[in-house]
Amino acid sequence: MRWRLDGDDGGQAPLLAEEVERHIGTGEYRGMEFLHVRARRIINQIPAAARLPFRYTINAYRGCSHACTYCAGGETPILMGDGRTKPLAEVRVGDVVYGSTRSGNYRRYVPTPVLDHWSTCKPAYSIVLADGTNLVASGDHRFLTSQGWKHVVGRQQGGERRPHLTLRSTLLGTGGFARPPEGGRDYRAGYLRGMVRGDVRAAVREHVKRHGRPSLSHQLRLALTDVEALRRTRQYLAAIGVSTGELVLQHASGTRREMVGIRNQTASGVAAVVDEIGWPQRETLEWSKGFLAGIFDAEGSHSGVIHIANCDDQIVRRTVAALDRLRFRTVVERTGKANGLVDVRIRGGLRERLRFFHTVDPAISRKRSIVGEALRSDAPLQVVAVEPLTEPTTLYDMTTGTGDFIAEGVVSHNCFARPTHEYLDLDAGEDFERRIVVKINAVERLRAELAPGRWAGEPIAMGTNTDPYQRCEAKYHLTRGIVTELARRANPFSILTKSTLVLRDLDLLAEAAKAAPVTTSFSIGTLDEEVWRTTEPGTPHPRRRLDAVARLNDAGVPCGVLVAPILPGLSDRPDQLEAVVEACVEAGARTITPILLHLRPGVREHYLAWLATAHPDLLAGYEARYARPYLPSAEQARMAARVADLVARFGGLPVGPRRARSVHRRPSPPPGQPGPARPRQLGLGI
Repeated sequence: MRWRLDGDDGGQAPLLAEEVERHIGTGEYRGMEFLHVRARRIINQIPAAARLPFRYTINAYRGCSHACTYCAGGETPILMGDGRTKPLAEVRVGDVVYGSTRSGNYRRYVPTPVLDHWSTCKPAYSIVLADGTNLVASGDHRFLTSQGWKHVVGRQQGGERRPHLTLRSTLLGTGGFARPPEGGRDYRAGYLRGMVRGDVRAAVREHVKRHGRPSLSHQLRLALTDVEALRRTRQYLAAIGVSTGELVLQHASGTRREMVGIRNQTASGVAAVVDEIGWPQRETLEWSKGFLAGIFDAEGSHSGVIHIANCDDQIVRRTVAALDRLRFRTVVERTGKANGLVDVRIRGGLRERLRFFHTVDPAISRKRSIVGEALRSDAPLQVVAVEPLTEPTTLYDMTTGTGDFIAEGVVSHNCFARPTHEYLDLDAGEDFERRIVVKINAVERLRAELAPGRWAGEPIAMGTNTDPYQRCEAKYHLTRGIVTELARRANPFSILTKSTLVLRDLDLLAEAAKAAPVTTSFSIGTLDEEVWRTTEPGTPHPRRRLDAVARLNDAGVPCGVLVAPILPGLSDRPDQLEAVVEACVEAGARTITPILLHLRPGVREHYLAWLATAHPDLLAGYEARYARPYLPSAEQARMAARVADLVARFGGLPVGPRRARSVHRRPSPPPGQPGPARPRQLGLGI
């Protein structure tokens, strides 16, 4: 089964056969599932604009069991079914989000369940829109534009080139989401003022008892049919020491909803509330957000337009002032009713209404609904830049009932980050660590694609998406078959891995290196036991990887090391760097390249959240140093110099810079004989 939306042409030809065989792992593979598929293509082409040191890749597997915790992302906000937002990485199977479906002449927003959720690591792009929104997505991801669904980048050439984003593309959606309030003391105080002024009786009354003596009665009471606002009010009252009891004031019957109330009848409680609801001397932005949330929950309505109505002129003035402070445009209308009711209306379409809901965060979900509204917006969503990121990125994605979702204010199609969710009938929410797609025909497909007349012998990189020597390679031997075919054709290739399983093919790699340029690299960020166990729990011990580096070099297979990522405060101490560099030199690493941790959008917040739990003492320093994704170039240069000095001290080769793409060509044919046909450009296969 393949998900399709109305008017969606799919964007590219199918890459898989229809059948998928499921194999449940046993023994050392217990807890894993292997999905056997037959790929239509195996050599993948990287766009020339990606500025990566290779043009072609092979990935025999989709999914990886290494589970490295430092490469997690997913902070892109998703519009949830309750009108709030949640980072994509935190969305779970069973959640309800907003998607879209065609109804009449328009696509309209509808709630839809999340059927699956996963992550993958692959090359990514930064898409910048005119309203300042910055999206990070794979080249295969699709967004809904005014001209239909388009991929981030194209594939193939000429008439076969798939629709893709250009600087003339305009995305469809609500426009970028506003940041939610911080929810601190000022916000809570503002909310109580809005709610209490709007819909709560808080009074001290004097009355005369039967025996003629005066007495005071204290009463705080709030009655609502929406328990969300009621419970938030109880929570905020409890924060100032006012406890309340809950009671049912009206049972549900017919068209009438149940009404629940809270109350406090103590002198101290009522006094505390009366003191709390006084107007502050200075109304901060957070106070204004809380006040607007409270007054909207108490007196507001939303049915295509946001209204806040009240009879108290002072409350009306404060409401308009708070909206002005947050730069909302308003219209104030007197209704002419005998009670002096005044209606404050917020101007603007769906973009402004969502900005209000996200900025002030009212408690009542039903008032935030946009169900059935058309995908029309005045937000400036023109594409102004599509730039490749320099390294593969961990990306999250999900499958929904409608086949799309609203990510950072634009309509986003279920991604090809895990293409089996596009082409195969998968219902479970397994992620890439447990469900591995195995291209069982990878070797025979490669043999066909390397045939004379189809291929010009360009270098091929392996390990750019998932590790070719992950655990299941010991079961399927696909990488060995691929290396055999490349060696038979004397085709240059490179391998990046974290697995010592590569040594199984040492003899084959050594023979291949005699016929063509073959390089290997290991990623070894640290020798620190604790750091390794917490950040790379599924990888072989760093010492075992160093032994593999030595054995590869001894066998004539050039092997280097990426000291990556170097984690500030965790793996960058002088003794830690000395240990890993000295060990790399002793292992005979041909290149030793340091790479400092970088935190792009979608990675930064997730990593900092992990850091707040695992190493809270480092959090403030990270927040200050990583105001931007990359550390300052001067700091990166200092790290490179430190490692270069260590390499020189321990007698190793110079630190290897990232090499420019090299192209290995077969020798030109003798005069008078035809040369090989121009290689046919191959699309991205799964």
